[in-house]
Amino acid sequence: MKEDLSSYLPLSPAILHILLALAAEDRHGYGIMLEVARQSEGRYKLGPGTLYDNLQRLVNQGMVEEAPRPTGTSGSDDPRRRYYRLTPFGRDVLGADIARLEAVVREAKARLQAPSPRRAT
Repeated sequence: MKEDLSSYLPLSPAILHILLALAAEDRHGYGIMLEVARQSEGRYKLGPGTLYDNLQRLVNQGMVEEAPRPTGTSGSDDPRRRYYRLTPFGRDVLGADIARLEAVVREAKARLQAPSPRRAT
């Protein structure tokens, strides 16, 4: 039986972007910020406070977890960096919000394509 994820939805823009940034690979905080900027073509930028407050919330909710340092990281990689990964639960929540957003877009397209009623003058 699937867990009811509706209590986690809708995701805030910051959380949506963080989960999307972690969907493909483990990343450290600065890497998440760069990926969010890349995915949004620079239209959405996360500051460090917003990022780390939300990461802590996501870790507490079980959507994100700390990941081991990737093998092959260069010696120039700061040893204080923490890496994060999306959990299976986080992937489910992200998928549920994407489905919700797709339904919103379908409804918006249908309404915009429908002939608009004429206003009485």
